[in-house]
Order: sequence, then C-alpha cells, then structure tokens
Amino acid sequence: MEKLIHIGFGNIVNTAKIIAIVGPDSAPVKRLVQKAKEDGRIIDATQGRKTKAVLVMENSQVVLSALLPETIAGRAQADYSDKENQNSDEQ
Repeated sequence: MEKLIHIGFGNIVNTAKIIAIVGPDSAPVKRLVQKAKEDGRIIDATQGRKTKAVLVMENSQVVLSALLPETIAGRAQADYSDKENQNSDEQ
C-alpha cells in the first residue's frame, strides 16, 4: 500500500504520485496554477487560506496546500524513512 501524507485541514495525498512540491511565488508556477485552473486540473486544499505549496502530481493534477513545501516534504521523507526501516526489518 502506498503512503499517504496529510497536507493540511484533513486533506491527504498519495506520496507515490507526487512529482514536485514547489512554492507558489515564481512566475512559472503561477502560470502552471493558472493553466491548471483553466483546464480543471486543480485541487484546492487550502480551505480559503493562502497557498504556500503547490504539489504537481503524476496525472497532471495540481494540488494547492496551505502548508509550507518544507513541511510537506518533511512528512513525505518521514514516510519514506519509515518504509525503508520496515523493508530492512523484514530482511
């Protein structure tokens, strides 16, 4: 089973489907978000808060989060470390 991580306000994503976690402030990311909105590929998980992270998913979906990219990446890394530890325990 793939790992799921909390991205704020009860919203959860599959870590195996994340391609990138980036900040929303650069012009290319703003264009990416705007294009995703126009195409209906955006998932807004901010609950009306300021967007602090943009997650680009495998299936071209774009997820907006109110958590910092470092926070989300830390949670994903923790899940990855847990998975590595389980695999070494099984061997």
